[in-house]
Amino acid sequence: MSLMGSLYIGASGLQTSQNALNTTAHNMSNIDTTGYVRQQVQQGTRIYKTLSTSGAAIAYTQTGLGVNYTLVKQIRDQFLDKTYRRESGRSAFYDTWTSSVEEIENLFQELEGEAFGESIENLWASIQELSKHPENSVNQGAFVQRCGEFLSRAKSVYTGLCEYQDNMNFKIGRQVDTINAYAERICELNKEIVKIESGKVERANDLRDERNQLIDELSTMARIDCKEDVYGNVIVKMEGREFIKEDSYNKMEVLTDPATGFYTPYWSQLATRDANGEVVSIEGAEPFRLDREVSTAANSDIGSLKAMLLARGNKRATYKDMADADQYNKEIAPSIIMNIQAEFDQLINKVTEGINKVFADAAAKAANEQPGSNYMRDENGDPYKIFDTVTGSPDFTITNLTINSVIKQAPSLLGFVKDDGKVDQETADALKELFSKDDQLTLNPNVKTTTNFINYYNNMIIQVGNTGDVLRGISENQQMTVDNTYAAREQVHGVSSDEEMSNMIMFQNAYNASSRYINVISELLEHIISTLGR
Repeated sequence: MSLMGSLYIGASGLQTSQNALNTTAHNMSNIDTTGYVRQQVQQGTRIYKTLSTSGAAIAYTQTGLGVNYTLVKQIRDQFLDKTYRRESGRSAFYDTWTSSVEEIENLFQELEGEAFGESIENLWASIQELSKHPENSVNQGAFVQRCGEFLSRAKSVYTGLCEYQDNMNFKIGRQVDTINAYAERICELNKEIVKIESGKVERANDLRDERNQLIDELSTMARIDCKEDVYGNVIVKMEGREFIKEDSYNKMEVLTDPATGFYTPYWSQLATRDANGEVVSIEGAEPFRLDREVSTAANSDIGSLKAMLLARGNKRATYKDMADADQYNKEIAPSIIMNIQAEFDQLINKVTEGINKVFADAAAKAANEQPGSNYMRDENGDPYKIFDTVTGSPDFTITNLTINSVIKQAPSLLGFVKDDGKVDQETADALKELFSKDDQLTLNPNVKTTTNFINYYNNMIIQVGNTGDVLRGISENQQMTVDNTYAAREQVHGVSSDEEMSNMIMFQNAYNASSRYINVISELLEHIISTLGR
């Protein structure tokens, strides 16, 4: 090869080494950038120039034309990416459930500085005092006061549960918006990446990093599967349904329940609409199968959005949802919040109806013993009720309960003194038995052991605590799995400062070698020219 041609070989070395140094510097500058994947330079030889094709030679006589900067590739492991996204989605699922249980624990354990259980204990203590001296107006007043305190705190706890449902519902709407925003951005990145890489000259690695980071974020919200086509577009499926395809995506929307205001996500293109474009039905368009058992083996425990939908439930649960075991297991039990709402409302319902029944039985017995007796009856002749309903309906749910205004203002109307002047100890003892009798109720249809009111509340709190402990254990173990997978992935695509410094020295030496090579060729040319000029 001529000396002039050799200069091009040296120039190719300079150019390639400079580009490699730029790539190394880019890695170093992004060592702490979230989602950045280290880039690696691939070098290759340029085409050879054939000088001789003699058959007598073992091989053709060729000379090289220099080095070529062929590709800057990202170092990724698809298996680790898939594993990390699956496990991070599962971790987000159990983190959401754990935080839900912890919120419920806070509602019951701390209410303006006092645990709700104290209101039951105080009511029980007032009944015990009342049984000692039923005719004492102080004891009667304390009993009615404790009934009001009990109901007031019960309403506060139930309201807190409902507010937490609403808060979770708000988060569901926000997360659906986030999912759509991420999908839109991924579609934009698909177009930009294809545009840059269509010339087969360079790779849009930084844009790929942003796209992969968005996919990582999506994987924490729902179960996703993704692959890349030959053009560089990433195609994403969510919960088995096509979500992102090339430069378009299927939008996720929410249907608002007119009664509760709860959001139900659905795929917009799969919903049934009328002639005006209004949604008529979303049957078959829901992205999540909430009726499936939560199972790691079936990968049905992935994504914070699904966890929030399950934890929130689809309504405000009451004691009436406990009547049918099949309905309870299908609709109420899977929801952490609805389950505790139903169990808690059942306790309040049994306590309030039970107390009212004691006074109704006392009035009925007095009327049987002495027809026309007004004992334990109001001016209308109706039995006294400590608890009444706001709407007048027979539904003794927490939100529909109130203290009888007449008894609240004048607790001494209860009297506990019969028409013959005797103290009604029997009714006072019946109130005491109401709380201490062990066959009052069960925690839920799946529990067969009966209990009294005091132990019922304790069992309910123990159930919440045990559920929280189990979920915290699962969440911690899952986080360890995510951390280990993340560490393994970082070893593959994370930037190592030591490795990059070694590469920088290597490429700097290559650059210096190419520079010295050009200097030598230049000196040879100068010598030849000066020699020929004499």
